[in-house]
Amino acid sequence: MIEFVGMTAGQPLPPDFYRLTALEAAPLLLGHTLVRRTESGDIRCRIVETESYGGVEDKGSHAFGGRRTARTEIMFAAGGVAYIYLIYGMYNCLNVVMGAADDPQAVLIRAVEPLTPADEALMREHRGTPARRPVDLSGGPGKLCRALGIDKSLNGQPLTVPGAPLWLEAGAGAKAGAGAIMQAPRVNIAYAAEYAAKPWRFYLRESRYVSIIDKQAEVWNELGGE
Repeated sequence: MIEFVGMTAGQPLPPDFYRLTALEAAPLLLGHTLVRRTESGDIRCRIVETESYGGVEDKGSHAFGGRRTARTEIMFAAGGVAYIYLIYGMYNCLNVVMGAADDPQAVLIRAVEPLTPADEALMREHRGTPARRPVDLSGGPGKLCRALGIDKSLNGQPLTVPGAPLWLEAGAGAKAGAGAIMQAPRVNIAYAAEYAAKPWRFYLRESRYVSIIDKQAEVWNELGGE
């Protein structure tokens, strides 16, 4: 796993990071920390699964073909803000906008795991329903948003400001060793034609919070491109 040179856990991710494309950033976000400030205290969790949605050419993206609507407009902002949308009329999904302004790039956060028992307790309180397995707590974009109290009121929220309602900071990264990061096709995007098979979902192999384990997944090679 690439480390952010000179960074220590708890520091905000560097501004240059948000200039990357979604496909570059999606595997690099793994192992770093999403922080949600709530009335009950801050919740810190490790990002363990992501999906890349990048550029107007991606048929899986809400902004495919340069589509600009009230919902997708935030995707055209400069990187470093949250894009939050509702699916099935009931589940919020959190994305990190990446790249330059007017180039719609976003990384969907699909799963997170609490850093400490205290973080887990707060997540269970927000989740509101029993979660017997780790994956039931925050293994899926809708589940993690419920566990962290994330909704559309945070759409457009900068993710670069510690102490804000929501932000990103450096964590330990992915664990060292071959095969720490796996890559596989994204989930539930059959409509994306040839883009449905792109291996643009990334996850930490050892995490019990990953939403879906793909038996055909391959080890991510940071030098191997797509």
